[in-house]
This record gives sequence, C-alpha cells and structure tokens, in this order.
Amino acid sequence: MRLATRANGTPDGELVVVSPDAARCLPAGEKWPSLLAAIGMWSVAEHDLRTLATRLDAGEGEALDHATLRAPLPRSWQWLDGSAFQTHADLMQVAFGTDPIEHDKPLMYQGLSDRFYGPSDPVPFRSEADGIDFEGEFGVIVDAVPMGTCAADAMAHIRLVVQINDWSLRALAVPEMKTGFGWIHAKPACSMAPFAASPDELGDGWQDGRVCLDLVIDWNGERFGAANGREMSFGFHELVAHAAATRDLVAGTIIGSGTVASSDYAHVGSSCISERRAIEIIADGVPSTQFMHFGDVCRMEALSAGGNAVFGAIEQTVRQKL
Repeated sequence: MRLATRANGTPDGELVVVSPDAARCLPAGEKWPSLLAAIGMWSVAEHDLRTLATRLDAGEGEALDHATLRAPLPRSWQWLDGSAFQTHADLMQVAFGTDPIEHDKPLMYQGLSDRFYGPSDPVPFRSEADGIDFEGEFGVIVDAVPMGTCAADAMAHIRLVVQINDWSLRALAVPEMKTGFGWIHAKPACSMAPFAASPDELGDGWQDGRVCLDLVIDWNGERFGAANGREMSFGFHELVAHAAATRDLVAGTIIGSGTVASSDYAHVGSSCISERRAIEIIADGVPSTQFMHFGDVCRMEALSAGGNAVFGAIEQTVRQKL
C-alpha cells in the first residue's frame, strides 16, 4: 500500500491511497482527512486504507496529479534522525576533522518536524557560504510506541517507510557540534519523496528493518551516488527501540536512518557532498568538490532491482531566500 498527500489548503493536506503505477488515487475521505489523523488511529485506519488499495488494484480511482503532491506527512510531532551507517560516520570524521565517537548504541538527534518540504518544492537557503548539502536517507513512521519497547517488539510499530532528503548546512555543523547541545542552525527542514509505503510494499527491499534499495542521486543531471540501504549498522526496529528507551513515542513520529552509505563508495558513490569531500581529502589531502549553489537541482529516487521507484522521486531546486 502506498499513500500520498495532496495540497488542499490545509496544513496537513488530503490523504489519498495511490495505485501501484502511481497514475490513480482514491481519497481517504472525511474519516481519515490526513495521514497525521490516520496514523493516530492506525489499527482502525489501516483496514479502511487497504480496502481502498484493493479497489485501486481492481482499476478504480481518479487521475493522480503529481504536481499537487506534498510530503506524505507535511508536519508531525517529532523527527528523530539517526546515524546508522558506519561508513558515513567514518567519512564524516575525516570531513569535519573530529575524533571518532566511541559508542555501542545508535547515534540520534531531534530535528525540525513542523514542516517537511514536498518532493518538488524549491528549497530556500540564506547563503551559499553556509555549505548547502543534500543527504539522502530513508525513514519510518511509527504508531504509538510505549516507553521501554524492545527492538523485537518495535518492528510491529513501524507502519510506513519514506524517503528523505535531510538538508544540511555544513559550515555551521562543526561549531554547533562543539557546543555539545546539538544542531539548530545546521539542520533546516527536510524534504520527502511523494509516497509513503507500507513495509510489505517493498517486498525483498525490506529486510531485517532495513531498506535494501539503491538510493539513486543525481546532482545537476549527473549521477552522484547509488548506495544501497542494506549496510545499516542498526535496523530501524533498533532505532525505534533506542528512541523509546526513556519516553513514549507519539504516533506519527518519524525516525531517519541517517545518510545512506556504502563501504564500496569508490564504485557506487555517495549520498551527500560532504562524504565525497572526505574521500577527496583521503586521496588528495584537500577537497575539490564544492557545496551547492543557488539554481542547483538535486534528484533522489530509491530503485528496486527491477527499476521500480516505490517512493517516487524528490527533485528540487536550491534557491536564495527572498
């Protein structure tokens, strides 16, 4: 089952169920006006939404206008982003010139959740000097998770999977990291691909709490990376359990994987510019790739082995805030 949100003039948009070919949809109706409303009562809403999905499979539905699509969850109560790819962590230590972080638990921070950009929204930034960078990752949306839920039980709370561009401002990241408090300036709003998918929709692409799909990224029309999500050091169920260790997680909480990375980065590339710069530092002593400029376009699309883009694509232009 795939879900999307159409713009309708409200903060949370209109929830629709999407056909397998992404050409048709059926509105979820007044009972489930938005995904935020549905995820809060998922045990009831899922049955109704899957009934609509069955009708779509039978050929029903209206044409889906992709230009109207927002983020599947335009805003939520909580966005918690992990850093679950060890290759990314290792390369970022090179990029930032920081010492390794010794840990046996997932790394995670709490970010901005009052808005997520839609898949084709232009994204405003104040200055190129801030080091504008994209970060391709995957995320999950959970229902209500009780405090102390273990990883094995957390899997059942993962209701939807999404694709995310976690925009970052690299020039501001290290100074904030050194305070020991966390990111505010370095982490603006994220973007989401148009479709949220139930885990079963991914087929073999969902294994052990990991999205085993290639995240194909193009920057200004040139291939930048196609790392697969299978190399997570911690699965999403483990990230959920970590987040819920000392607090309940409200339904609609979004948890990110962190930047998708591959140990075979020499062949598959990277999912953020900062990683490429770290690779250049290792090879040449200095980075040569610059961060983004106004007018640059970034496209992200997670593809199965058969070429299916289950989440659709994010394709956005960076612009200067007016």
